[in-house]
Amino acid sequence: MKKKKILHIIYNLGRGGAETMLVGVLKKLGQYHNIVVTISDVNDFKEELVCDQHISFSGNSLTQLPAMVSKLKKIIRDQKPHLVHSHLPYSNFVARLATPASIPLVTTIHTAISAAVDYKKWIIRFLDRFTYRFRKSTIIAVSQQALRDYFSVLHVKPGKAFVIYTFIDSSQFIFTKGPIEMDPIRIICIGSMRKNKNFEYLIQAFTLIRDKNIQLDIYGYGPAFEYYQNLINEAKVNIHLKGLVKNIHELIGSYHIFAMPSKFEGFSLSVLEAMASGRPLLLSDIPSFREQCEDCAVYFDLQNPGDFIMKLNALLANPENMKLLGEKGYYRAMNNFTIEHHVKLLTGLYEEEMRDKK
Repeated sequence: MKKKKILHIIYNLGRGGAETMLVGVLKKLGQYHNIVVTISDVNDFKEELVCDQHISFSGNSLTQLPAMVSKLKKIIRDQKPHLVHSHLPYSNFVARLATPASIPLVTTIHTAISAAVDYKKWIIRFLDRFTYRFRKSTIIAVSQQALRDYFSVLHVKPGKAFVIYTFIDSSQFIFTKGPIEMDPIRIICIGSMRKNKNFEYLIQAFTLIRDKNIQLDIYGYGPAFEYYQNLINEAKVNIHLKGLVKNIHELIGSYHIFAMPSKFEGFSLSVLEAMASGRPLLLSDIPSFREQCEDCAVYFDLQNPGDFIMKLNALLANPENMKLLGEKGYYRAMNNFTIEHHVKLLTGLYEEEMRDKK
């Protein structure tokens, strides 16, 4: 039996949360013929990308939107996919303008757009609102918060919309008790080097504990890498930027605590990775983290770096509570946020959408 064709379009394959999610899902969609279209030719995944065909437009600007739409229309005519699935704003705009009404179109919203840097630009909000009204794609959001936020910010009437949570591949992670030695205390943070990640908060907090043997390692890369490195150098704090790594699942277990100071998130893959490794979580008190972790984390006030230090000291003073938090987070991840959960819901939605278009 001939496989149904799914065309997946995303801006590029830089190693971010949305891109990691897509590459992970593709490995589990062998029942389909998968075509991946990228607008830019950046590909940090190389051989990790598993698909039947990868097509890049080598575009990089909104001014090229008409050309990108024209190219995608041609690919759709040639490939005749049974369904198109788009990720991230620019790709969503192109897909909505290029995909004919006879082909089901699914759009994934990966973040809470009210605080997203891209959506501070009026042109992005306008294009998202315009293209959604032009072609009401079926929306998948990575959290309830992201779903509510999307329609509220754009002031558009919701059509078909679902929440399918981000996931971790449970086969890559094992629960660990963490390092036995508590000197130094080792804290890990994972996130792209962008200002919305709010690493300034942790830098400021660490100025309050220069006399303590506590080390923070931040993994990730992005446009604000040098900005953060300069802040760290000026503050003279025990924080180290480690850049990108491919084996983060092997590294998390060697740390005592996972911390994340984000001002907003859709549904954090990094937090899921920490949960799947059994790390106790010290997180900013934002709605998406509360939705994701419930009572499996300790939350700190983003307006007060001293609160982070107070919560950190309370955790370190109670090793048994650290262990229990790690265990609760692990079981919550395994029971709710595995790739098996995600793929089951996603393929069910794919099949429903394709049946409805017959």
